[in-house]
Amino acid sequence: MTDVVKKVYDTEDDHHRIFLVVVDDTEEMRVALRFACMRAKSTGGRVALFRDIEPSDYHHWASISELMQQEAREAAEDRLNELAQEVVELSGQIPAIYVRAGPIRQELIELINEEPTISVLVLAASASNDGPGPLVSHLIGKGTNSCRIPITIVPGNLSAAQIDALA
Repeated sequence: MTDVVKKVYDTEDDHHRIFLVVVDDTEEMRVALRFACMRAKSTGGRVALFRDIEPSDYHHWASISELMQQEAREAAEDRLNELAQEVVELSGQIPAIYVRAGPIRQELIELINEEPTISVLVLAASASNDGPGPLVSHLIGKGTNSCRIPITIVPGNLSAAQIDALA
């Protein structure tokens, strides 16, 4: 199921590079966000935020499933609004915001393929010893051929000063 909400607050700069950041609850997401903001600022680009809402497993309880989906959407929108303020502070630009519901791998690739203005996907690898994370692992493995744009993977253990120096 694909449910799309697209909010682009300022579309006059659509010809500039757009850095897409996947918003999740990991610590390394903030590293990817800062890197994308600083790259956007230094190149005259913009940041886009993408949040996926995984489908509920309560299909046999329709009303509970709908309530859970609504609560997840509200939480996602609240989180995106918080991060949008941070994007404005760091990059000087209002971000594009995308919310979708469905399997994240599928929804992310579909969004990238449907939105020609998105030009770079920015992810941060997990700093843990368990590997870079499931989405990064998928995209650098089987998912590479399905993604039409470059993928920038930032080490998740970088400090703000290190990110600023790189971007």
